[in-house]
Amino acid sequence: MVDEMESGAKFFGLTLKTVEGEIKSPDSARIVVDAVAPGLGFVEVEIIASGEQAFMKFSQDAPWAPLPVDQVPFNFGGLGVTLSELLSVLRNAAIAGRESVEGVQSIRLEGDVASEDMLSLIRSVDPGHPIALTFWFDEASHEVQQFRIGGKLFNDDADGTTRLVTITDIDSPVDIQLPEIASGS
Repeated sequence: MVDEMESGAKFFGLTLKTVEGEIKSPDSARIVVDAVAPGLGFVEVEIIASGEQAFMKFSQDAPWAPLPVDQVPFNFGGLGVTLSELLSVLRNAAIAGRESVEGVQSIRLEGDVASEDMLSLIRSVDPGHPIALTFWFDEASHEVQQFRIGGKLFNDDADGTTRLVTITDIDSPVDIQLPEIASGS
């Protein structure tokens, strides 16, 4: 996921640049977020979640800290179900064209939701903002290749914020392991 316009999308009080992740259905994910921290510059935040456990660290050398699963900002673990739910609440949905995405012939679907409809994907959005969603589906397999979230998810987002999520390497093997944390630390 990238902040396409570099408009200042927020993440834990930082300014989001990119999010990369690996997902192992149904409930495991490793997420790496590149962001800008006021006064510090670029930082890398890593989150690993599996089942009912999650951990986060704010730099490569930092120790892992427990994170309540409900505070993991993204729900990428159940992405297929989450995207199906988003498609079911899409208003004014229309096929907007066909185009090539990453060299694959794709169908573009556009529609609208409210920011609170995004809670199943991004857990702490602020309600009441209109969101324009655009999905690109592989014309042959019907798999989602990417989707764009256009609009404010958070009150602090700049006008015109767009986030583009690209999905690659579907069905590739992924090994997500929780960090080894010494008891009591």
